Amino acid sequence: MQRRAQRADQSVQRASRLHRVLAGAAAVPLMLIAAGCSSDSGSDSAAKEGSESPAGASASPSPTVEAAAYAKLPEPCAVLSKKTLEELVPEAGKSGKEGNSDDISARASCSWDSLDNNGVKGSQFRWLNVSLLRFESDVTRGAGDQRAQEYYEKQVTDVKAVEGAKNTKAEPLTGTGDQATAVRYDLKKKEGAFKQQTVVVRVENVVVTLDYNGAGLAGDRTPDADDLMKAAKKAAKEAVAAVTEANGTGASAAPGASKSPSKSATSSASPVKKS
Repeated sequence: MQRRAQRADQSVQRASRLHRVLAGAAAVPLMLIAAGCSSDSGSDSAAKEGSESPAGASASPSPTVEAAAYAKLPEPCAVLSKKTLEELVPEAGKSGKEGNSDDISARASCSWDSLDNNGVKGSQFRWLNVSLLRFESDVTRGAGDQRAQEYYEKQVTDVKAVEGAKNTKAEPLTGTGDQATAVRYDLKKKEGAFKQQTVVVRVENVVVTLDYNGAGLAGDRTPDADDLMKAAKKAAKEAVAAVTEANGTGASAAPGASKSPSKSATSSASPVKKS
């Protein structure tokens, strides 16, 4: 009886051990399956994240520049009133001489000659020239007004360095355009002593250069430089007003009013005659 009981206990113990072994063996594939699912999920997520690009990283923005304020130039021989022309060049006639230009919307000029012949008493000579240069905005060269400012500064420097000029004086002007400088000097020529007055003005993206000189020829008196400069300043202000009026008033003439930038204007001015 005792041996049968021992054998029964041993059978129970073996069955219990077998149950534990089977239970452990079943747990292993479940753990492997769970680990595999977890690993696959992470790989899919990482793959998705790696394939997606950050928003907006596909292309860089194109460079832009503010449009030029003024899109055209006025008729150069009409920038000054009849009254002003009669005061500065009384013997010039009804119209001036328009300069050559390959693009009158970008560059233009007009000049007038006046010779008041007094016979044996000599004569009074006057020469007037207005040059207009407009700069467009360009993504590689910059905004139109910036390009105009650079040219304005160069023009003033060149005027002050004219070969043979004596007694050169320069002064800034207010109330004429955005920037303005008046330069005067004496220039001796075989015909006589000339008094040269040059006013350079920048208004938005346009540069206006007004040259006015006078001389007493054949023994006539030399004109007063102050009178010539006063007349030149008045004419320059009138020419600037003509540029503004040609491009309209109010919002249409304000900086950036042009709908879109256009092709770049030439960066050199028309040749200016210095009598």
